[in-house]
Amino acid sequence: MGFGCNAAGVTGCRIIDSPRERLIAAVTNNFVPCNGRFPTMISIISMFFLGSIAAPLDSIFSSVLLAVLIAFAVMITFAVSRFLSKTILKGVPSSFTLELPPYRKPQIGKVIIRSIFDRTLFVLSRAVAVAAPAGLLIWLTANIYIDGVSVFAHCADFLDPFAKLFGLDGVILLAFILGFPANEIVVPIILMGYLATGTLTEIGSIDVMRELLVNNGWTWVTAICVILFSLMHWPCSTTCITIKKETGSIKWALFSIALPTVIGLAICFVVNQAAILLNLV
Repeated sequence: MGFGCNAAGVTGCRIIDSPRERLIAAVTNNFVPCNGRFPTMISIISMFFLGSIAAPLDSIFSSVLLAVLIAFAVMITFAVSRFLSKTILKGVPSSFTLELPPYRKPQIGKVIIRSIFDRTLFVLSRAVAVAAPAGLLIWLTANIYIDGVSVFAHCADFLDPFAKLFGLDGVILLAFILGFPANEIVVPIILMGYLATGTLTEIGSIDVMRELLVNNGWTWVTAICVILFSLMHWPCSTTCITIKKETGSIKWALFSIALPTVIGLAICFVVNQAAILLNLV
């Protein structure tokens, strides 16, 4: 379920009877890419890794690359789950039994009403509670100027030396930070930072977007590190709130933020430093 939405995946962990294994599943759910991260991964693959592949093989190659990334994410999920089960969440493995409930005829009216109150209103309340303040914060950082430079640019310059260690730059890292409410807005924030437009920006042409990124220092190493960090970084705000609600502890919500972020930064650091040592950049 996490491939659709990590928050839904965390909620789905309720079917696991063992509290220990339920917690492991909830904490590691963020390692699989959700729908919010797939557009970022697909667009970067299209821009930086398909230029030398002739059609129609380019679509096959992109599909294979995406499948490899998904398999890698699943492997990381299994590895981290095993590590947790052997260390801080050690315990006796339990058996898993899936029981099919008796079939009942759907009640259309009840389904519609529950969908409105349990889902639509929940999404709207999240938009008011999280997305609206986050959007205001993004707008303020891009439109408040200090000494002729936006707050966004000041923050990006401050983060740049740290981000360079991991094959990123200050704008990319700041975009991931400001994209905490939703992974879908990371790329528009990156474009806003490079273009200094003051509002979230989208570019319809892949070629134009690639030229913009390359002109701002992107290489194939940058592209790989952005993809890897998109796979493994802190969960979105909704997932964090869901983990807090499902576990009843802010400690595990914070742990769920720190765990993928540390692993993602470590992998990006290794990839970037290896590329530098091998003179591949």
